Amino acid sequence: MTVRVAVSGASGYAGGEVLRLLVAHPEIEIGAVTAHSNAGDLLGAHQPQLRSLADRVLEPTTAEVLSGHDVVVLALPHGASGAVAAELAASGADPLVLDCGADHRLVDPEAWRAYYHSDHAGTWPYGVPELIHADGSRQRDVLRGARRVAAPGCNASAVTFAIQPGVAAGLVDPTALSATLAVGYSGAGRTLKTHLLASEGLGTAVPYAVGGTHRHIPEIEQNLRVAGAADVRLTFTPVLVPMSRGVLATVTAPLAPGADAAAVRAAWQDAYAGELFVQLLPEGQWPGTAATVGANTALVQVTVDERAGAVVAVAALDNLAKGTAGAVVQSMNLALGLPEATGLTVEGVAP
Repeated sequence: MTVRVAVSGASGYAGGEVLRLLVAHPEIEIGAVTAHSNAGDLLGAHQPQLRSLADRVLEPTTAEVLSGHDVVVLALPHGASGAVAAELAASGADPLVLDCGADHRLVDPEAWRAYYHSDHAGTWPYGVPELIHADGSRQRDVLRGARRVAAPGCNASAVTFAIQPGVAAGLVDPTALSATLAVGYSGAGRTLKTHLLASEGLGTAVPYAVGGTHRHIPEIEQNLRVAGAADVRLTFTPVLVPMSRGVLATVTAPLAPGADAAAVRAAWQDAYAGELFVQLLPEGQWPGTAATVGANTALVQVTVDERAGAVVAVAALDNLAKGTAGAVVQSMNLALGLPEATGLTVEGVAP
């Protein structure tokens, strides 16, 4: 089968990464590539690494341009994709639509308004196939045949992959979670802001969105409730570090009464034994972001701090690959009935 895909926001980081993966996908034909302020430019002026698409002209992001495709990927700023999706629906077009932004991730409209300060655009199936459900199933069952998919936040995926096995198995206290993340600068998008300039960011590590204000917090809490937590309380501290790609999430949680290190190790092994793209590393080997660059992998490790009575779980992923575009392609494959791993790799780029 040949599937024609349009990518909006093609001049941005997420849109460029989606295109990088799609050009290597054996079932995909790239259709329209669109932008807003950069419409009319050649794609190669903004994505010089995409040599096979460099001479494509960026078209305006309109329902008219996007309709007529089998699949539409919305790689737009938060708050923009909801309006474009509504325009597509009003036009009568019914492609598979995958949203890289946050507009359709949250189930609770109040949580959306509290963190994004705008009206909620609605809830779409969540694009993390490996998300554990309390009944033992996985989110991929929901994604098969879906017509709308909300891709995850990269930080949310990293924290979820790190700790969800312990939540699902009842081995940690989900009301006392703490997550500290080292985050690459591309996670902020392709935005010209002073604190994102290389001269400001090189040689320093800077926390941001401290004190419960980061927008991925309700998404993480939502995921862990799906995994079986009755209540979730999370302290979440992201730190910008001088790398272009990557998220390294260190999550700690109190060990549940009666649980031990053997049970913890077994729970993580059972959770990820059948997963290609979320891998538990051998004992003693810790994840690093460099091993995930360009790959659709999340690398995970877990241990028990016996002295503190706590589980320490670490996950590394490429925020643009597994954290965004890889999740889009993986979810697209499931929605279209293709093998889930088509067009995706577990091989990273290092050094």
